[in-house]
Amino acid sequence: MPTLHINGKETVVDADESTPILWALRDTLGMTGTKFGCGAALCGACTVHLNGAPIRSCITPISAAAGQKITTIEAIAANDKVGKAVHAAWVKHDVAQCGYCQSGQIMSATALLKGKKKPSDADIDTAMAGNICRCGTYVRIRAAIHDAARSLA
Repeated sequence: MPTLHINGKETVVDADESTPILWALRDTLGMTGTKFGCGAALCGACTVHLNGAPIRSCITPISAAAGQKITTIEAIAANDKVGKAVHAAWVKHDVAQCGYCQSGQIMSATALLKGKKKPSDADIDTAMAGNICRCGTYVRIRAAIHDAARSLA
């Protein structure tokens, strides 16, 4: 059974090493904050961080995460200064409509702000392009990211 480093804890996962991280999180560990959207890495709902970089957990096997740090939406606002700022801005700007895609959106936005302290609209559009919001809250997403960046300055 593989051991994964998830949200700061070593966790034994009772799953085959070819199992996508998404299903290990949701089905094996009961961590349902990370969502299944398309299963083909096209929508971004399943975004988690692997060593701080956003990845699509629906196509990444747990074997690829051996010895690396996985961070999920369950820990991003509690354990991460940037994640906390992004989460607060999401609430302030009332970003979520149906909310389904928002965990992936927040994970991508947090990764963006960790790498770029003052992103332009173009930077935001590029970083968030892989995250689809079927409700169309893109204007609020962009405003929240700008607001989070200002709060971190």
